Amino acid sequence: MFTKQGPTVRELAVQALSSTERGYDLLAPKFDETPYRTPDRVLDAVTRTVRELGPFDTGLDVCCGTGAGVGVLRQLCRERAVGVDFSAGMLAEARGAFPPGSEGPAVHWVRADARSLPFAPAFDLALSFGAFGHFLPAERFGLFAEVYGSLRPGGQFVFPLGAPPPVGSRAYWSLFGFDAAMRVRNALWRPRFVMYYRTFRLGDVLEDLTQAGFVVRLLPLTELGLRPDGSPRARLVVATREGRGAGGS
Repeated sequence: MFTKQGPTVRELAVQALSSTERGYDLLAPKFDETPYRTPDRVLDAVTRTVRELGPFDTGLDVCCGTGAGVGVLRQLCRERAVGVDFSAGMLAEARGAFPPGSEGPAVHWVRADARSLPFAPAFDLALSFGAFGHFLPAERFGLFAEVYGSLRPGGQFVFPLGAPPPVGSRAYWSLFGFDAAMRVRNALWRPRFVMYYRTFRLGDVLEDLTQAGFVVRLLPLTELGLRPDGSPRARLVVATREGRGAGGS
C-alpha cells in the first residue's frame, strides 16, 4: 500500500496514537506517498464535471491537506483559490507545492478548524476531498452550516461520494474492521484520533445538507466506473446555496 518513500510502520503507529491534528502534522511530509491522498483519477473526474457548473471566480478547499483540492480549484477558478486546514504540517507541505508566483489564480492558505470557518460569504465554489471521516456524525451539520456561510448566494459546495461496498465483500469487512479498531482505540486512549469510513452515509449527508440550507443534487461520476447493477461507483454531491448566480454569471 505504501511506497518506499512513505511512512514506516513505526511512524504510522506514532501517528495513530496522537491526536488527529498532531497525527497529521507528523504524517504531512510523507502524506502524498500514502494511499490516503485522493487519487488523480478522482481529482480529474471531479474537475471535468465541476467545470460544467461554472464559471467560478473564487474557490475554497475545505480541509485542504497537502493541497490536492487547491490544484483542482486553480483549474476552475479565475481569481482566487483558498485552502483551509487545521494542521500546520499539512499546510506547510501545501505551500511548498504551490509557491508564490505560480501561474493561475492567486492561492492563499488559512489555518483554521473547518467547524469554525473564519470567512464571510466570499466563495463561488467550495469542495472537499477525503476529509469527512474526521468529523463525528453529530458534527456534520455544523460543518455544512459553516461551508454554507462561506459561500455567496448561488455558490456551490461539491464533493465526491463513493457507493458503499457490497455487504460481505472484502472491502466491506476491511472498512468495518478499521472503524471497529478505531472505536476501540478511542475508547481506551486519549487524545482521540477521529477517522471513520462508515459514518458518512448518503441519506444522512443529504438530510444534513438540506437542513443547513442547501439545495442538493447528485451527478454521476461515470468515468470512475459502474457497479454490476449499472449504477455509478461514485457520485458528485452538488449542494447549492440558493440565490443570484455566482462567478459573475
